[in-house]
Amino acid sequence: MIPIEIPDSDLSISFVRAAGPGGQNVNKVATAAQLRFDFAGTKILNERVKARLRVLAGRRLTDEGVILIIARNHRTQEGNRREALSRLQDMIDAARVEPKLRRATKPTRASKERRLEGKARDQRVKQTRGRVRSDD
Repeated sequence: MIPIEIPDSDLSISFVRAAGPGGQNVNKVATAAQLRFDFAGTKILNERVKARLRVLAGRRLTDEGVILIIARNHRTQEGNRREALSRLQDMIDAARVEPKLRRATKPTRASKERRLEGKARDQRVKQTRGRVRSDD
């Protein structure tokens, strides 16, 4: 599936301080990336994809209709920005996959017979089990 191009107008990235890797620098530099994707206002996704994305986003979806992704695994803003964009892209790609429809089928006569034969076989095996008698 070809990745979809997300317009910059639907995205906003800000940087905040974060715990994690960075050593002494972590207290001085805002490296964690907060990516906001305007889920409610975007025109690039149809309604079916939006419905699946809503489920995938879960608690990342705010009441304002914005998907919030926070990336703080890297020491640099650029690394965290790339990770946040990648995670959003992966989420959108997963939502674009149309789930296969399951069609209900009936078991075949042969499969019913095999099942019943197996049950009868198990029943015979269990009936042969029992207390051991001593013939003294």
